[in-house]
Amino acid sequence: MNTSTATQRIRIFDTTLRDGEQSPGCSMTPPQKLVMARALAELGVDAIETGFPASSQSDREAMALIGAEVHEPVLAVLSRCLPGDIETSLKALEAASRPRLHLFLSTSPLHREHKLRMNKEQVLESVRTHVEMARRHIDDIEFSAEDATRTELDFLAEVVGVAIAAGATSINLPDTVGFTTPDEIREMFRHLIETVPGAKDVVFSAHCHNDLGLAVANSLAAIEGGARQVEGSINGIGERAGNCAIEEIVMALKVRNAFYGFDTSIDTRRIVPTSQLLSRLVGMPVQRNKAVVGSNAFAHESGIHQHGMLRHRGTYEIMRPQDVGWPDTQMVLGRHSGRAAVEARLRALGYWLDEDELGTVFEQFKAMCEKQRVVTDADLQSLMQDDSSGSGYRLASMTVSDAGHRASATVELSDPDGNRVTETVEGDGPVDALFSALAAATGVDLTLESYQVHSVGLGTDARGEASLSVQYEGEEYEGTGTSKDVIEASALAWLDVANRLLRQRQGTPAGGEVAAA
Repeated sequence: MNTSTATQRIRIFDTTLRDGEQSPGCSMTPPQKLVMARALAELGVDAIETGFPASSQSDREAMALIGAEVHEPVLAVLSRCLPGDIETSLKALEAASRPRLHLFLSTSPLHREHKLRMNKEQVLESVRTHVEMARRHIDDIEFSAEDATRTELDFLAEVVGVAIAAGATSINLPDTVGFTTPDEIREMFRHLIETVPGAKDVVFSAHCHNDLGLAVANSLAAIEGGARQVEGSINGIGERAGNCAIEEIVMALKVRNAFYGFDTSIDTRRIVPTSQLLSRLVGMPVQRNKAVVGSNAFAHESGIHQHGMLRHRGTYEIMRPQDVGWPDTQMVLGRHSGRAAVEARLRALGYWLDEDELGTVFEQFKAMCEKQRVVTDADLQSLMQDDSSGSGYRLASMTVSDAGHRASATVELSDPDGNRVTETVEGDGPVDALFSALAAATGVDLTLESYQVHSVGLGTDARGEASLSVQYEGEEYEGTGTSKDVIEASALAWLDVANRLLRQRQGTPAGGEVAAA
């Protein structure tokens, strides 16, 4: 596709705080929106849609907070083609250094008949009237033809022409219900940009939903058709199946720059931290196999893949994990792993074995894989040592009770020297009491940022897996633990981080998940 050596820039319009927040369970308070807006500005997005002021007081408060602190990106708000909405939105935008009013009106036959109860002439008149009304007060106006991809192409051309003539500076053609295909949306943009008067003087934008899993593909096709702005959200959150995932569209343009010839202003090293921040704010974990930001995006367990990766990273990775904010590739050891990966990990832990020794340990490793899904550094160390000396704190026993107004937890740990340490602490709930008791026993005080538990496996073989994110001395750490009991899994996840920090203090290799003694 690239016919020029010069790279052009695609504008990134982030709607995490508006369309993304509309995803069930993802609502944010105004202070949370401010935190996210700061992160989006650091990420380098060109525009942030902060909300829909006419819909709630919360969105108006969020716009005021964000406008007072975030000055570099364009700040946009959404508005229906209604005088009251426009007035409310313009007032909210007074806080913005670079304001944009985002007007929208449905255009498809289905929406005209059942949602608007308007005919074509009434739709055209509404677009003309309200864009002109807004333009008298603000220069930067984006107009969206809602459900554009299911609108008759000749009528859509009329709508776009009226919006441009009335003063719109950006034209958004949303695939509102994720219905279109790449060929269709490419042709739609190409035709309108080539035929509508004034089209080459405005920016065309794509806003694709993911109902058929085509949001990113359709956004790329829209770029091929002439769109120069893409709208999306972090982690792809949004209505129903979500929006075009910003991290995916940005990395597609970056990795395939030689083909597309476009780039963005995004600092890609900020992608993963921004994704993880959003996940914590809304309490929605990212699926492990999610492109770019999922925990498995740069993880390899297959022996064939691991062997290739050890020889040359490019065999199975098309981008570096560090370029999107991950610390490194993960070689996950499990039943699909081969000798080369196990040997490489043992060497990283300081163990150099001859062929016979490696063969013995590899057999023990395979036997361990039949009992558990993942083999961690701590597991490998246990294979190499006759006892647990130096391997950190291990959970010997625990009791958690939640009677009355305060919960209580008692933990007994085996310390690195083999001594027993027991602490009993009360807390606001069983988990708070448990983590406080572990902190007292180990002397490691962690600030909990997020905490999740879920089931791994089916039936009687199912195990609880706990994952948490904590702050320690200004740095963020993550830990995981698995057990038949979710409370024990939570304790193991906490000890996973604590033992790693203790080993770092001692200058020894950082291990992984700890096991119950």
